[in-house]
Amino acid sequence: MKLYYKLKDKFLNGSGLVSTFLRSSVSSQVASWVDLGMSMLLYAFVFTGLETFYRSNLSVALGAVAGGIVNCCINYRFTFHAKGQSVKAVSVKYFMVWTGSLLLNMYGTTGLATLLSHWQWLINLGFRPDGIFAASRLAASLVVSWGWNFVLQRNFVYRPTAFDPVAIRCVDAVGRTFSRKSQTQSKKTSSYNGK
Repeated sequence: MKLYYKLKDKFLNGSGLVSTFLRSSVSSQVASWVDLGMSMLLYAFVFTGLETFYRSNLSVALGAVAGGIVNCCINYRFTFHAKGQSVKAVSVKYFMVWTGSLLLNMYGTTGLATLLSHWQWLINLGFRPDGIFAASRLAASLVVSWGWNFVLQRNFVYRPTAFDPVAIRCVDAVGRTFSRKSQTQSKKTSSYNGK
């Protein structure tokens, strides 16, 4: 029983590569199921009237947004224990890595699906466009998750870096811009209502 508690503590709180990778795998799986589920539902039921290229890319993009939000939240608290890191800096760095991941997933899925859909032997085996899309989506997701997301999240996103002050200034500048626009809009609305 002591071994169980020791392993549990190592998994939940350890900072080594193996325990961090295992936590990242759990986080990635949860986010991937959200991402894949959303992508497949959108592809199969929502965007059916679109051309295949747009149907595929839009489904992957919206699934990735949902999965990305879930993944960032889980990683911040659970995977990388980044509670002491600036949320602003983490948000900007995560967005940068997530954007790269989105592009790799979108074009990787679409490119692989396009390639596989031209393989007549797969069609002869009974693969349909939805099955080819699902297999392509899964393959692209796994490669990007391990080879891109984990490496950059562990070594860049959830660690303090020299880029953090720049990221914080970016968030503050965007916040000031939206605040000014909101104040200007509020003044216009109140002067219009006052007449």
